[in-house]
Amino acid sequence: MRKFLFIFVLFLGAAFVYLSFGEIEIILATLQKGNFWFVVLAILIQCGWFLVAGLTYLSLYRLLGLDGTAYKMSLMAIAANFINTVAPSAGMGGMAVFISNANRAGHSPGKATIAGMLYIFLDYIAFLVVLTLGLIVLIRRNDLDPTEIAASVVMFAIAAALGFLLYLGSKSADALGNALARMARLINRIAKPFIHRDYLSEHRAHKFAHEMAADLKSLPERPYSLVKPLLYAFANKALMIGVLMACFLSFQVPFSAGTIIGGFAISYLFLIVSPTPSGIGIVEGIMPLALSSLRIPWSEAVIITLAYRGITFWFPLGVGALALRMLQREPGLAT
Repeated sequence: MRKFLFIFVLFLGAAFVYLSFGEIEIILATLQKGNFWFVVLAILIQCGWFLVAGLTYLSLYRLLGLDGTAYKMSLMAIAANFINTVAPSAGMGGMAVFISNANRAGHSPGKATIAGMLYIFLDYIAFLVVLTLGLIVLIRRNDLDPTEIAASVVMFAIAAALGFLLYLGSKSADALGNALARMARLINRIAKPFIHRDYLSEHRAHKFAHEMAADLKSLPERPYSLVKPLLYAFANKALMIGVLMACFLSFQVPFSAGTIIGGFAISYLFLIVSPTPSGIGIVEGIMPLALSSLRIPWSEAVIITLAYRGITFWFPLGVGALALRMLQREPGLAT
């Protein structure tokens, strides 16, 4: 069954690439026109992001009493990103990589899930800081529009909701269980006219909440232990900004710190709030508009967008497929 799921996921990945082959050709042609060494630099920075993602998970695992290595965590993080892209399931498909690994290692699946939730929450916290700086840049340049304001509100709401659930779990398993059950009930009401059955189990929501609460209650006793993974989350964002800067340098497009921060903040904002996986089709349209509003000529903004998305989206997608294959081959890491 596991091998079938692995083949199915790779099939979805191949289909995803096939349907986007025209875009990939354009991106490759664009990258070939840039300065070779700055393109290489951007790719190396992206590889650094892979390592930092693994180190973030590793620090969270150790915080929760789980073991692992940066190599294992990096592979799983990259593979999870691949699965979430080709088989979007609100992050649960990628989470299965960590849960399956925890089961094989004899660890608590609940702890692996908490690590994943904390990773996302800290990532959001780090991005909200960058987003705030980006919004300040846009306000100073009189470029902030209602769409960006609305997307920012959604982003803050998502981060607040996730933080609230984590807080509830650290205080009371029953409170978290009731909150998750209400969410499951709402999702079931929406989904029932289409699938004619309950999509989520309220009983499992309560059971899951009690498993999570037992591990979350230990976190307030060591609040400073979250500083290290939070710093990794900030490093994650710094590396992505570094990729964007390398893209500007590759095509000799003049920029300022405000342009880089504002352009990255808006593009990453719509990547998160986009209904499509990893913002595919949305970021490609929004990012040139954001850059052009920051005084970058339209043609150059499009080139920068293609290069940036090629390195931060398509390159990790290919590496993710390879990481998934490596996990499948290694018994200790298999998904």
